[in-house]
Amino acid sequence: MQFQQLAYFVAVARTRHFTRAAELSRVAQPSLSKQIRSLEQELGAPLFSRARGNITLTPAGEALLPLAQRMLTDLETARREVAELAGVRRGRVRLGATPSLCAGLLADVLSDFHTGFPGIELQVEESGSRDLIRDLGRGELDLALIILPLHSSDPDFSTTPILRENLVVASPMSGPSPNGRASIRITELEGRPLVMFRRGYDVREATLRACRASGFEPELAVEGGEMDAVLRFVEAGLGLAVVPSMVLKNRPGLRGTPLARPRLLRTVALARRKDVEPSHSAEAFRRHLHEYLLEMSPQDLGPDLEVLISEAAG
Repeated sequence: MQFQQLAYFVAVARTRHFTRAAELSRVAQPSLSKQIRSLEQELGAPLFSRARGNITLTPAGEALLPLAQRMLTDLETARREVAELAGVRRGRVRLGATPSLCAGLLADVLSDFHTGFPGIELQVEESGSRDLIRDLGRGELDLALIILPLHSSDPDFSTTPILRENLVVASPMSGPSPNGRASIRITELEGRPLVMFRRGYDVREATLRACRASGFEPELAVEGGEMDAVLRFVEAGLGLAVVPSMVLKNRPGLRGTPLARPRLLRTVALARRKDVEPSHSAEAFRRHLHEYLLEMSPQDLGPDLEVLISEAAG
């Protein structure tokens, strides 16, 4: 069994198309097909079902896919480790983050990191915590910034809480606050039109749980938006939205009204796989993130953000 065969197998499994997989792998399609057949012969089982032009994984293929992905990830990690130990000041960090973190804190962190480590390539995947944990487990990410609790029972994940944040109610700055006061209770959202994120957003689930726990079903004016769309819809006056406070930092057209007790809080954590030793590049980013957070002033954090790490954790 060769690593190249496994790479071809993973490419076909992802694209469900031999020609497209060959193009992505930069190899002639007949050569890729030949290597897949050799792999199947060596394993003694077909990996793909090729019925009427539809490519699907067989049970053997389903079993092999996560193992092949981890083997390829470990190989790439080994290559980077050797290169870095040889003194090459280059590397790569594959980082996952939720949309609110991408829209808020992460841009400044990445800019600061790039200034200090210009030779390290940054690859960012923006998605919900469940998807990020899945991709972390597949070996497609080195680190992921997620919202706790962890939606996985896999003991191979390590999570370090780094921030605690209040959720706030966003409304247009051009009008009065939602209730004319400095804070608002969840129950006061009953009967008010809300702009709701698409499924997969952690803040969506937190909002729905809070409303239902208070005895009402929220009234949705618009549903299914991404982060930027939701904020724009609120600015346009379509409704209110419960959002992380950090996303309002550079939104002068929006007001964030804190939720009265019991507040809605969320905890941001840095996740990684325990069974994979982080590369020098990933470890450098982890340390840099910790240092960046610890250096944030009370003015930078504001009243709705709290750093959870300590000097010792860095």
